[in-house]
Amino acid sequence: MIQAKYVHTNLVARDWRRLAAFYQEAFGCVPVPPERDLSGEWFDAATGISQAHVRGVHLRLPGYGDDGPTLEIFQYNRTADGSAPAVNRPGLAHLAFAVEDVEAAREAVLAAGGGSVGEVVSLNIPGAGRVTFVYMTDPEGNVIELQHWSEG
Repeated sequence: MIQAKYVHTNLVARDWRRLAAFYQEAFGCVPVPPERDLSGEWFDAATGISQAHVRGVHLRLPGYGDDGPTLEIFQYNRTADGSAPAVNRPGLAHLAFAVEDVEAAREAVLAAGGGSVGEVVSLNIPGAGRVTFVYMTDPEGNVIELQHWSEG
């Protein structure tokens, strides 16, 4: 096994500024300077994409302090076509945020430009507790889970 530390998750955006603003407004994520503007032979080699150019930002995720992981939001000069994110598609499916009040967080996500996927549900998980959660989307359709755990 390798020794590792989780650092960031990357979202490729259609409009990186709009998506970054959503995560800042809805979840209190904080920009970690500098903004990124990456291109050149080295970047082509790293991505395997000829003449690749990205712009974007890292956002510190809430709840972990100054050394916590970030959400890296990048916008490429050219994007590949692909299917819309879905809760049940193989691969990365969603980002999850622990919240105190799922309904209030749901309303905040909607007010910030996000969308609904399903309904708020609560259930007991034997040995783990009671979870209340809902799946939502950010403005670009990436799936977000809002969850709250309590003793059950």
